[in-house]
Amino acid sequence: MLLTLSCFAARLCLCSLKALQREHPPPLFCARQWSSSSSTTPRITSHYTVYPREKDPRWEGVDMERFVDEADVVVVGAGPAGLSAAIRLKQLSSEQGKELRVCVVEKASQIGAHTVSGACIEPIALQELFPDWKERGAPLHTPVTEDKFGILTEKYRIPVPILPGLPMNNHGNYIVRLGHLVSWLGEQAEELGVELYPGYAASEVLFHEDGSVKGIATNDVGISKDGSPKDTFERGMELHAKVTIFGEGCHGHLAKQLYKHFNLRQHCEPQTYAIGLKEVWVIDEKKWRPGRVEHTVGWPLDRHSYGGSFLYHLNEGEPLVALGFVVGLDYQNPYMNPFREFQRWKHHPTVLPTLEGGKRIAYGARALNEGGFQSLPKLTFPGGLLVGCSPGFMNVPKIKGTHSAMKSGMMAAESIFSKLTNENLQSETEGLCVPEYEENLKNSWIWKELYSVRNIRPSCHGLFGVYGGMVYTGIFYWILRGKEPWTLKHKGLDSDQLKPAKDCTPIEYPKPDGKISFDLLSSVALSGTNHEHDQPPHLTLKNDSVPVNNNLAIYDGPEQRFCPAGVYEYVPVETGDGMRLQINAQNCVHCKTCDIKDPSQNINWVVPEGGGGPAYNGM
Repeated sequence: MLLTLSCFAARLCLCSLKALQREHPPPLFCARQWSSSSSTTPRITSHYTVYPREKDPRWEGVDMERFVDEADVVVVGAGPAGLSAAIRLKQLSSEQGKELRVCVVEKASQIGAHTVSGACIEPIALQELFPDWKERGAPLHTPVTEDKFGILTEKYRIPVPILPGLPMNNHGNYIVRLGHLVSWLGEQAEELGVELYPGYAASEVLFHEDGSVKGIATNDVGISKDGSPKDTFERGMELHAKVTIFGEGCHGHLAKQLYKHFNLRQHCEPQTYAIGLKEVWVIDEKKWRPGRVEHTVGWPLDRHSYGGSFLYHLNEGEPLVALGFVVGLDYQNPYMNPFREFQRWKHHPTVLPTLEGGKRIAYGARALNEGGFQSLPKLTFPGGLLVGCSPGFMNVPKIKGTHSAMKSGMMAAESIFSKLTNENLQSETEGLCVPEYEENLKNSWIWKELYSVRNIRPSCHGLFGVYGGMVYTGIFYWILRGKEPWTLKHKGLDSDQLKPAKDCTPIEYPKPDGKISFDLLSSVALSGTNHEHDQPPHLTLKNDSVPVNNNLAIYDGPEQRFCPAGVYEYVPVETGDGMRLQINAQNCVHCKTCDIKDPSQNINWVVPEGGGGPAYNGM
């Protein structure tokens, strides 16, 4: 791995800091250990994004100077999109004999460790990036051999034929463990000379005086849970670039800021989302059907709650299946618990036999973009651009976004390279704008594909819900191939869809049996999630009083149910009556669901110290 001496020294400081913290773990944080500006509301948030350091006397005299490094292109996020962009840039520079420095920063401790997806992928973009991917040993071991789709009732499964041309047809696709594919892409990038920096979270967008993007800053380390500097405090570093590519994935921390700064969502509909929960099991070999792909809709969800399941049989040397459940975050009942819906689904008579006698070995969760074509923001701005699942290139009815994410990264690289190597382009200090990227995308198969399925997801908002959407797909998509002369709208922000608890019926979920269904904390343990305890919680609240006064009072505290990791709990106050919110930030799997679904839009997810979070192994 190519590292400058200065960056290597910074990494050594970070490793020493973490070793020191492991030897001397700090006490657990209590939300009441700080006095609050309000006598009745305990302070929960201590992050500098809410309480600026300039106004905190504990930070007086602390050296805040950052080390600065320069690159031609900086990529935020080592996912399929970001790595494809970095690889393509280096391929082009090699082909044309140009020197180009490309740096990729990734918040996970290892490339691919934060990646979670179904995943059944189309190899079209991989084939374009590496025509010899098979010879290179890309980890695509399971071609799809069988496609099944059905509607579940509580006890039965109604089979639905998958006609050629429908989005759910997986002929020619591969079942993969996406984290392994991302790790492999990282290896290919390194061989080409891309500089990879795992364990460095991009925490801030930097701007030139003219307002264009200058680059990013990585997160500071050595800050106590109460927001004060430790003796081991180290300032993050700045990475400046001519162009910065933002490929953070769904609902990125920095992308949210860019949307506001450049008003990128002015001419599109609000993004809508789902939460996907996934497990990997080792099953009885007699029940193993490598290459089989199964999807269902229906039970345990009602017709007005969008979602469904997947069950993929992998061919990875042992009898593995990947299974999961997706729930649209536009659901209305605040008592809905996506994790427990997933656990209940596994007991269906047509699912249970596959899992009986097996062993669960992995668990993870992640939010998904579902807005599609209508919700795509402006993709370029002075000094940077958006790629992959950050702006939302997922094909919802296909439940696939890896191929389009990779292609967007490749097209971004081609547009940037053309701009950087243009001899007529004068050298400027301001960030370059690359509008050609968006123009080229509109002429690509990504745009055509997303446009053709644009009405399928919003068609589920009608009287008949998901089943109405299936009928719409059968009539209009299959016959007209998405060329109908109208475009349906989404309902609006997912955070606005919850009804007050008094208007809804609580959902009684069965207790987990410990064999097929499991409790939340034992599930989180399988994700390998870990954060240094003594750092400010990265689940920040704009106002600490809102959770109890609004979310708990009106919606019965939905964050304690929609979070798939047990981060949020309402517990009794230590003295007197009433409840308070407790945030168990160390459990966070970085799914971003809380930031999306919070009905008060009071939660702001920011990056923790680099290297924290889940440690997925091929999810």
